[in-house]
Amino acid sequence: MSKYAIGIDFGTLSGRAVLVNVGTGEELATSVCQYANGVIDQTLPASDIKLPHDWALQDPRDYLRVVYKTIPAVIKQGGVNANDIIGIGTDFTACTMLPVKKDGRPLCTITEFKDRPHAWVKLWKHHAAQPEANKINEIANNRDEGFIKRCGGKYSSEWFFSKLWQILDEDETIYNAADIFVEAADWIVWQLTGNYVRNECTLGYKTMWIKDLGGFPGNDFFKALDPRLENVTQTKLRGEILPLGARAGTLTAAVAKKLGLPENVAVCAGNVDAHAAVPACTVTTPGKMVMIMGTSVCHMVLDHERTLVPGMCGVVQDGMVPGLWGVEAGQSAVGDIYGWFVHNFVPDSVRREANRVKMSAHDYLTLEASKLRPGQSGLLALDWFNGNRSILVDADLSGLIVGMTLATQAHEVYRSLIEATAFGTYKILRTFEESGVKIDELYACGGLSERNNLVMQIFSDVTGRTIKIARSGQAGALGSAMHAAVAAGPQAGGYADMAEAAKAMAGLKEKQYFPNEENHRIYDKLFVEYETLHDYFGRGTNDVMKRLRSLRQGW
Repeated sequence: MSKYAIGIDFGTLSGRAVLVNVGTGEELATSVCQYANGVIDQTLPASDIKLPHDWALQDPRDYLRVVYKTIPAVIKQGGVNANDIIGIGTDFTACTMLPVKKDGRPLCTITEFKDRPHAWVKLWKHHAAQPEANKINEIANNRDEGFIKRCGGKYSSEWFFSKLWQILDEDETIYNAADIFVEAADWIVWQLTGNYVRNECTLGYKTMWIKDLGGFPGNDFFKALDPRLENVTQTKLRGEILPLGARAGTLTAAVAKKLGLPENVAVCAGNVDAHAAVPACTVTTPGKMVMIMGTSVCHMVLDHERTLVPGMCGVVQDGMVPGLWGVEAGQSAVGDIYGWFVHNFVPDSVRREANRVKMSAHDYLTLEASKLRPGQSGLLALDWFNGNRSILVDADLSGLIVGMTLATQAHEVYRSLIEATAFGTYKILRTFEESGVKIDELYACGGLSERNNLVMQIFSDVTGRTIKIARSGQAGALGSAMHAAVAAGPQAGGYADMAEAAKAMAGLKEKQYFPNEENHRIYDKLFVEYETLHDYFGRGTNDVMKRLRSLRQGW
């Protein structure tokens, strides 16, 4: 008798569930639920309270809507017996965190706090905590704290304690009202099971928790940051810590009834979206880089050793696959850059032509850009339109396009932006290898790998590597279903470990992208120019980007 697992991938704009046959990896049904409030970056919902620059919030009630809409939908669509579903797994963007009461109620859902911006979920791309991140880096490096070496020498404004400290700095009332600050990845598991537990993945990559060093830095470090933070880990971050694939509990009676599932369905510990996708791409051994390609790109690498790589998001023991060290890097915007350009800068003449040939503006620009050869546009861009995550770890950097003339056309700019994001990945890849982490193969999953052949071919040409594509179009959700199968265990029809689950449930498409050697030769020349701009604007030679940002924020 077949058994099934459900994986839910909570993304930036929506959540999606997939129903998977545990024995074969066949995906029987998928359901997507858009967040009603999306990314909150202008004003609070049902309010005229405006948000400052670089804020990005969300509404946790959107996450619950995903659960209660998509799970019944995939069960109905898949036509399976609910009693044959053995596990539910979830993954989340990170660091996406929120302040809650001890019973799990988010502060933003409480009337007295709903009009205070710091009461809401801080999405991963909330970058307004850069001042706090700068102070964390200065103090941690001066004290030679162990955690700072594990995150490439810089702690990001996107991460947990930068955001937590911003809340304390700017709204101490909210800080004091919160009994716990929790990753959304752990909050959703709490809502499903009634158990508040934390997962090693988000702790290891997004806080300062180092498993092999005994956990968080000492209270003296947090006191050095701010005396009010001295006991923060004991008071605001308490809770049991579970490894990936561990069982966090089973469904509460109320949740099970609402979903139409038995109460004994296993729910696994939370996970980060990109990390869940790694085994779903068949990758459970070192020497391979997985690129999760969507609004941003995450770069995930497994290694036998604990290798410190400059500017990486972290190197964590058991952080992606048990028994190995997982190294994470990333670009803060990729697909978002293409979308930004099309939304704001494509002329009416191009849109009319796209309509005439019955194509979207994206598809039309992709078609026209594909006719260009590397270097033909005379353009070169820096891909920092949402800051730089790796390897500079600086949210205050901004985008740049060089070489435009009065003859420059929209599709030329579009291609230069694609090339810039590929150069950003190439810089990350080369930094890995310069640090001693060998990368033999590239794997990709996510929306861009599914939809845009030109993007994938340019990434292959720039890096000079073959790129293999995950069979599943929902790699994050599939990976979460795989973790759910491990949490359920062999006794329920699942698996003992992730290697077994990956062997049975994951796969690759036949389609691969092979580098054009002539294109790669040209791109290597352009990459020299990219690195020159990268270091000139990104390493302090010319801080004009930061000065311009300061002027903008002054208005």
